[in-house]
Amino acid sequence: MQNMNQTVDDFRRKHHRFYYHTYSVEYKGDSLIIDFLFETEPKVYFTPRIVIHNVDNSMISTIGNRVINNLAFHLGLMEIPSYWKATCSPEIVIKAGTLDDFQIAWWQDLLFAGMGEYFYHNRIDFTAPGFVKIIIEEKENCEQRDTFNGRLDKEKILVPIGGGKDSAVTCELLKRMDKEIVCWRMNPTLSVMEQIDIFKSGEPITVKRSIDGRLLEMNRRGYLNGHTPFSAYLAFASVSSAILFGCGNIAISNERSSNEGNVCYLGREINHQYSKSFDFEGKFRDYVRRYIARDVNYFSLLRPLYEIQIAQIFSRFKHQFPIFFSCNKKQRGWCHKCPKCLFVFTILYPFLEEGVLTKDIFSENIFNDKDVISLAFDLLGAGETKPFECVGSMEECLVAFYLCIKKVSTGNRRLPVILQAVNEKIVTKEQNLEERTQRVMNGWNKDHFVPEDLENMLKNCCK
Repeated sequence: MQNMNQTVDDFRRKHHRFYYHTYSVEYKGDSLIIDFLFETEPKVYFTPRIVIHNVDNSMISTIGNRVINNLAFHLGLMEIPSYWKATCSPEIVIKAGTLDDFQIAWWQDLLFAGMGEYFYHNRIDFTAPGFVKIIIEEKENCEQRDTFNGRLDKEKILVPIGGGKDSAVTCELLKRMDKEIVCWRMNPTLSVMEQIDIFKSGEPITVKRSIDGRLLEMNRRGYLNGHTPFSAYLAFASVSSAILFGCGNIAISNERSSNEGNVCYLGREINHQYSKSFDFEGKFRDYVRRYIARDVNYFSLLRPLYEIQIAQIFSRFKHQFPIFFSCNKKQRGWCHKCPKCLFVFTILYPFLEEGVLTKDIFSENIFNDKDVISLAFDLLGAGETKPFECVGSMEECLVAFYLCIKKVSTGNRRLPVILQAVNEKIVTKEQNLEERTQRVMNGWNKDHFVPEDLENMLKNCCK
């Protein structure tokens, strides 16, 4: 650990300042192109780009350059963690625009909470006084920026699609309510495109984000790397798109399970899913109203539910089975060896016939693989840490494994190796599992921002 800390200190001394110099906006064809210029001392430059396709020129004229500049400026702020993390510079200097005291505190809070996993894995003491300071040195003649005060269509709901079960459930439920859905995708995979085709909701919004290759080269040379709050990036990008395409609502697909952290480090909870959490959602909604647009309603439709409850709903949509994927190890398909694969398999198992699960979704029964026993214990909180993946809470994982064991036992079959190990070491030692199962499966988290009509629909669906 000492050597790692020395390396981090070396990076911070050599690259004392990280600069957000500027952004530029260009409307070319039907695409809005935004380029950014960052620098980490001494003179290491990054020039990432984001392109929003099929933007109507008349909408750009209606919104106005000042609002477009504000959207671009904020997208640049959200790019900072991805490039700052290479050197962990003590000072972040904003020259592309100004921030007030509330904004500076807001962005520092996101940096600390959203980069927690990065700090943990690199053994960085981010609690040290003056660890990082955001400094405003606005350049002369910076572009003028304004919040958006126009009216948006409250009947249009922008839905980010990620290719997994959660966004699929969001779209399926909204479609059954005859809501006008506008699918939104960033750097879409084949799975995402196939999923969108199912919904037949018109032309999707497509956003392309390019990472500067110099960052990847620095990673190869041993500079710091780690997890960034990507869902926060999606939040800012989707709000920008909602304004450009006139959508009054953004329905994301984050659940209550994301509120649970992974590990405690330096007295702080580290949560891989922080930017999916209710805490971030509330703070982001407030920030958007103050500094970006008053008329955009950003909310998570699935916030009241656990992942296992969403899996139960998803099990009704058989046409989604061959299309959706959630494994982060493969671009398409399932690796069968990671915590995410095991978790998704486990929460779907109680609600599907085994043949359907292994044939239409996975190509094998993961419960037969003794090599992933340790991952099962990690999911249940019996390992070193809860996996740094988008998985459910430890309590619902216990409920899921209990339901799987109960299903196999009811059929008088021999428990596969994973379920046998979990049953012997954990499940048989737990108390009140039936009561706890009912509590999870009938759970309803009141901390949410779901509109009333959609809340009633979701409650009826759960029944």
